[in-house]
Amino acid sequence: MLSEQLQDAIVESGDRLGEQTLYIAPSRIVDVCRFLKDERSFVRLSSVTAVDWFPAEPRFEVVYHLHSLERNDRLRLKCRVSAENPEIDSVTGVWRGANWYEREVFDMFGIGFRGHPNLKRILMPEDWDGNPLRKDYPIHGYKYSYQSE
Repeated sequence: MLSEQLQDAIVESGDRLGEQTLYIAPSRIVDVCRFLKDERSFVRLSSVTAVDWFPAEPRFEVVYHLHSLERNDRLRLKCRVSAENPEIDSVTGVWRGANWYEREVFDMFGIGFRGHPNLKRILMPEDWDGNPLRKDYPIHGYKYSYQSE
C-alpha cells in the first residue's frame, strides 16, 4: 500500500527476523511517517537511532522503529545519510516523542534534524568536542592537556 501511495519513497526493502525493513529516500521520510501513522496505524514511535558505517559512504543510517498497537505490528525504517551533509528532516511534527530521540542522535552521532524545535545536546555537556558514537571518535576521548599548579 505504501509503494502505491508514495512510489518514489521506498529505495529498498527486506525482511529479517520477522521484522520488515524499508529503506526510505531521506527527502521523503516525513511523508512516509505521516502516511504510516495516519493510514496504517503506526501510532507509536519506539525509537530513533543511528548507525555509523565509517568508512563507507553513505556513512550513516538513521533508523526509526515503529509500532502499530492496533495490529501489534512492527516496522523498521532506515534512511541513508552522507557524511558530507549529515542531515535529515525531523519527524517531530508526526510524533512529538521523536524530540528527545533526535536530540540523542544529534548529540551522539552529529546528525542534524531540519525543523527540529530544540536541536541541542541532551547527554553530553554543551561544550563537548565531537560525537562519541562516531566510529572515528577516539576510544578514550580527546586528549586534554592539564597543567599542574
